[in-house]
Amino acid sequence: MILVLIAAAGFVAGFINVLAGGGSFITLPALVAGGLTALGANATSTVALFPAQAMTTWLARRDIVMPADDAGGISVRMLAVISTIGGLFGALLLLVTPPGVFARIVPWLILFATAVFAQASFGGGVPAGGRFGLPRRYVYVVQGVVAIYGGYFGGGIGIMMLAALALFGLTDMRVMTSIKILLAMLMNVAAVVTFVIAGLVAWRRRWC
Repeated sequence: MILVLIAAAGFVAGFINVLAGGGSFITLPALVAGGLTALGANATSTVALFPAQAMTTWLARRDIVMPADDAGGISVRMLAVISTIGGLFGALLLLVTPPGVFARIVPWLILFATAVFAQASFGGGVPAGGRFGLPRRYVYVVQGVVAIYGGYFGGGIGIMMLAALALFGLTDMRVMTSIKILLAMLMNVAAVVTFVIAGLVAWRRRWC
């Protein structure tokens, strides 16, 4: 029964991630119900959802470009580098977090991510961007903080990325969504490699 629940959760979460993000809200509780620790469930969920995320990035590749009118000197390449490094730092931070401490933190992280989703869904949505773009040095700092969160936990990262890109001054939602997909995927590349090397992923667990 648990195996069926986890398989169904993985299928639904992958579909949700392609559409809007937030699949970890489904896989994380399912994996914990299957007997994993919160830390192991977080790592396993990140790895399990990554293939769908990589495929979505490939499909959106043509729109991953910073429009000249919105760029303000901001480089997608630099955002990508910062996202990868930040994702790695967040994943390493997770590794040094004691499992018991992470188990106590997780409900608050889920509450925070849920609040982000609720704000985006019912509180007026993600800001549409405009000419109030942050100075470039602050853009990279904000992206670094978002990336660390993405590598550490990642719930609600899609909405956070859209909000950040709006603060950076972008206005084209299609382009913002494509860049968001790329940057979130790069955060998870670093996290996936880290979690696999650290042995946190439940590859061969016997679900019953």
